[in-house]
Amino acid sequence: MSMESKLVHPANQIVDTISRIYKAGLTTTSGGNISIKDEEGNIWVTPSAVDKGSLTIEDIVCVKANGSILGKHKPSSEFPFHKAIYDIRPDIKAIIHAHPPALVSFSIVRQIPNTNIIPQAKKICGKIAYAKYALPGSKLLGEYIAEEFKKDIMAVIMENHGTVLGGTSLQDAYIRFEALEFSARTIIGAKTIGEPVYLSDKQIETFDSKMPDELPELKKIEHNSDELRIREDIIKIVSRAYTQGLMISSYGTVSARWHDNDFLITPRNVCRCNMQISDIVQIKNGHKEPGKLPSRAVKLHKAIYEANPEINSIILTQAPNIMAFGVSQEEFDVRTIPESWIFLQDVSIVPFGKQFEENFAKKFTNTSPALIIQNDSVIVTGDKLLQTFDRLEVAEFSAKSLIMAKPLGELVPINPEQIEDLRKNFLK
Repeated sequence: MSMESKLVHPANQIVDTISRIYKAGLTTTSGGNISIKDEEGNIWVTPSAVDKGSLTIEDIVCVKANGSILGKHKPSSEFPFHKAIYDIRPDIKAIIHAHPPALVSFSIVRQIPNTNIIPQAKKICGKIAYAKYALPGSKLLGEYIAEEFKKDIMAVIMENHGTVLGGTSLQDAYIRFEALEFSARTIIGAKTIGEPVYLSDKQIETFDSKMPDELPELKKIEHNSDELRIREDIIKIVSRAYTQGLMISSYGTVSARWHDNDFLITPRNVCRCNMQISDIVQIKNGHKEPGKLPSRAVKLHKAIYEANPEINSIILTQAPNIMAFGVSQEEFDVRTIPESWIFLQDVSIVPFGKQFEENFAKKFTNTSPALIIQNDSVIVTGDKLLQTFDRLEVAEFSAKSLIMAKPLGELVPINPEQIEDLRKNFLK
């Protein structure tokens, strides 16, 4: 169990997590349930027939190890399968069941999302199983699901129902839930505009092996007013990106230049949903702030700043609609929307693995502030952080419009003469 989960009461953890799931549109007022098994063997669970949009800690039910129930409500009608999973898997300490739209779509067509769509999804989600349909809340459903969890997996797609995920803590289960739904959404988006292209296991292994070595630590740290302001700006942008679905809790990096080639960057292994100013990592003279782990993309950000003095901020993330283009090899043609081209100009898509090449950082210029790495991420650069975030928003909105337009007919871009007119009037 994580240190965070030990310090926060199970009822508080459940209320916070179900609120995040509901606000993100990943379950309904009546759908979904969450539970935590504490160290005494008690199971804390969401109640039956209570609005998921307004749960309080007083609503959470405790089913004691002896079977007695504490609380003012009945436990979730799906409690039987929670109990069945805990009985069969002592290592699982938290369970999330919900009806996120993309995963429900997969459950309806009897398919399992291929998490080789992006490198970290396979690692986070692990093997995924598929449980046969049974009456919701029934003992048989619990048996079907528990049978799949016997196979040492942490994620199950429920036939014509939804999904259920386990974790060593609630945060662990939630990160897995987000990553699996993101994979499903990305695959559906890619299939709308073309066909998804998946990474091989070997490509993912090679990607993991390319992760950079740790930076040496600074011996002295200074936190002047400029540095503190940048930290605040980064936290604001991370919060907005997470709230707007441009990042998930386990992925997304933001950095901003401090002075010369020194910069501040988000950490690794810290949830984007509640990142704090003190979590931000200072990078100075190629050294990191002591006792902290910067994003695994820190050396890429460092190379971009060194190669491009005009770039003062970078956002690397996996916005879902942009990534539909990033995993389908379809062109992301922003020449279809005037404002998009003004903000982004032409966005290129580079092959997976190119981000590790020596000259990759030089691909960013004043006329090419953003690019997509196949099956990996979108990287957006700019002067001020707000400008960079605006570019990311514009890119994601544009990608969503292009995906929605695809079923309607042929996408018609602006012609070269109109592009030149935009260049003369807006890019002086």
